[in-house]
Amino acid sequence: GTHIESPSTMFGTVLNYVALRLVGVDAKTLECEKGREFMRQHGGALYAPSWAKFWLAVLGVYEWKGIAPVPPEMWLLPSWFPLHPGRFWCHCRMVYLPMCWLYARRFTYKAADDPVTSALRCELFPDQTYAQIDWRRHVHSVAAIDNYSPIHPFMRWLQEALLVYERFGPWKWLRKISSDFALEYINSEDLETNFLTIGPVSKALHLLVSWVEAGGDAKASESRSFQAHVQRVPAYLWVAEDGMKVQGYNGSMAWDTSFAMQAAVDSDLVSEFKDMSKKAWSWLVKEQVRSLPYGDWKHWRQAIQGGWGFSTAEQAWPVSDTTAEAFKAVLLLRKQSCMKGESGQMPDQHLFDTVRFLLSYQNGDGGWATYENNRGWSWYELMNPSEVFGAIMIDYSYVECSSSAMQALMLFTEQFPQHRAGEIARAVQRGARFIEAMQRNDGSWYGCWGNCFTYGCWFGIEGLLCAGRPRSCAAIQKCVKFLLGKQNADGGWGEDFSSCFDREYAARDKLYGCDSGSTVVQTSWALLALMAAKCEDSDAIQRGISLLWRRQLPTGDWPQENIAGVFNRSVGITYTSFRNVFPLWALGHFAKEYGPRNGCK
Repeated sequence: GTHIESPSTMFGTVLNYVALRLVGVDAKTLECEKGREFMRQHGGALYAPSWAKFWLAVLGVYEWKGIAPVPPEMWLLPSWFPLHPGRFWCHCRMVYLPMCWLYARRFTYKAADDPVTSALRCELFPDQTYAQIDWRRHVHSVAAIDNYSPIHPFMRWLQEALLVYERFGPWKWLRKISSDFALEYINSEDLETNFLTIGPVSKALHLLVSWVEAGGDAKASESRSFQAHVQRVPAYLWVAEDGMKVQGYNGSMAWDTSFAMQAAVDSDLVSEFKDMSKKAWSWLVKEQVRSLPYGDWKHWRQAIQGGWGFSTAEQAWPVSDTTAEAFKAVLLLRKQSCMKGESGQMPDQHLFDTVRFLLSYQNGDGGWATYENNRGWSWYELMNPSEVFGAIMIDYSYVECSSSAMQALMLFTEQFPQHRAGEIARAVQRGARFIEAMQRNDGSWYGCWGNCFTYGCWFGIEGLLCAGRPRSCAAIQKCVKFLLGKQNADGGWGEDFSSCFDREYAARDKLYGCDSGSTVVQTSWALLALMAAKCEDSDAIQRGISLLWRRQLPTGDWPQENIAGVFNRSVGITYTSFRNVFPLWALGHFAKEYGPRNGCK
């Protein structure tokens, strides 16, 4: 599958099978035999999704004639043109950027000269002869189990038209100009992100581009660009309890640190752990993004000064919710008595820069997107070329991003009431209306970046509260009722990852990594939401708190349970810090605020 809780897919099976063979695993091992049988049941690699086919073509075990076109000429369209790729969501365009350069080159490893890849030409296509496969007929072939976001008829028509263009063209001069532009763009992204790029998919493609561009041979491995990319590969690798994984970024340090310090402040732990708090403060100050080497708007990069990225400043792709959560942590810490003398590390102007960043990232619908303002329209999804990911074409507004931004701006206003107060107040009210509009009929909010409804509900309630909505308002009370209705018999809350995939609350008798249908992270999110709403059912809160107490290990740690994060509805993200940060936060808030107020023991 795509991740440890994913059902088996052709995407995961084909690529993992190839990876095993490339690192020396014999085709006769039980694992490889089972993999081939699974592929055979689903039509072989001809029915892998398009991204898998692209990598197979690069490796020389699939022919380019069976690949949907990715022409670099699209980058030469006028910037005002509605279909210009600069209008697409950054993760989408930054994957198809190196793809288009490689596609234009039709780079292919000499598979026939290598015994392993030569064997793969047989193993991946059972009951078929590689030389006789009609590749053109399988451009759109994909197994049903992978077809989460089917290619729309409009996109299929467009791809067919481009196949005709590729057959009778393209014009050499136009392809050269567009390919050169794409390569310059790729090289700029390398330098701006210190060879990290925006994520692991683009990272792997950029690594390959650097090698191919340097000649694609043994000497190419000595090129400066290729070596720079190789040196940054370890930044993506992470060894977890269940094996090595590739991270979604070069870590989640800013994200994790921001939540951890907010939990520490809310639990009155800062004065007890002064050194830790000061180190975290200094680190967050240092990791604020200040500038791009080529300036704003080069290659459609929105102004980023004042933001925080998901990981570190060197990656240079700040995100609205990470910025907001880091800003909240900074603002909360600077008020702590033990932090006196530390605030000078961060001039007020840097705080003002963050305000400008957050205000500029608000969309026309009142919500906040992730990396950039929305530059397109929802009908762009008709052109989604990826079968395995949903809603990837534009940067939508999200409840979580909006709530985080609103909370951060209101916290800033408390400390700097004279700075852009009117703009902030109007932005927050627009954000509140967006959050209200996104609430589902059952009272819940869908979590787009966390698993899943418990996460969305926490942000939904906090966002409305910071905008001044009373706890008695219909939206908050509907959400409270929803959460109370999902509490399990053991006192906790829990959702299977299919909640994200199917967009419906998925309770289970037993969840991955758990002995019941409740997890400590999702229980903590539900508790934080309910306590923020001052839920009158204190018995429900106490039962949830009791589950957190029972699950804590003798070491003080909590066990790693199911996947807590999600990307594009179908890719799971394991946040190992969440298992400690959020239970601590929920327990701390209960002990400090909710418990004493409600007479809880």
